[in-house]
Amino acid sequence: MKNLLTLVLFFGLLSCGSSRTEAVAVVVEPVEFQQKLQEDEVQLIDVRTPEEYAAGHLEGAINIDFLSEDFLEQMSKLDKNKPLLLYCRSGNRSGKATIQLHEEGFKNITDMKGGYQAWQELVKE
Repeated sequence: MKNLLTLVLFFGLLSCGSSRTEAVAVVVEPVEFQQKLQEDEVQLIDVRTPEEYAAGHLEGAINIDFLSEDFLEQMSKLDKNKPLLLYCRSGNRSGKATIQLHEEGFKNITDMKGGYQAWQELVKE
C-alpha cells in the first residue's frame, strides 16, 4: 500500500509540473497483470536477484536484477516505447524500479502489485 501511495504521489506531482504528455506507470493486481501479458510486444522483466529468478519466475521473463550496479545500463537496452511489465518478490523493488525507469524515459510501465508472491497465490486458485 505504501508503494502504491508513493507512486501515485510521485506521478501526481510529476504531472502537475509538466506539460508533456508522457506515459503512465500503473500498479495492477496479478489478474490484470496476467491479462497484460497477452498483449503484443510487451517486455516482461523480473527485477529480483538471479537466485530468486532461478527458484521460479514467470514464463518469458527476462531477469535484470534491480540491486545490480548495472541495472539501468541493462534496462537501457530495452525499447522505451514498448510496454514494460515489471515484478519482484513483493512489489517493493519493482516499485522503486518503476520510478527510476520513468525518469529514464520509459513510456508505459506496469508493476504487479504483490509481486511474485501474489502471482503464486493467483496460480494456486
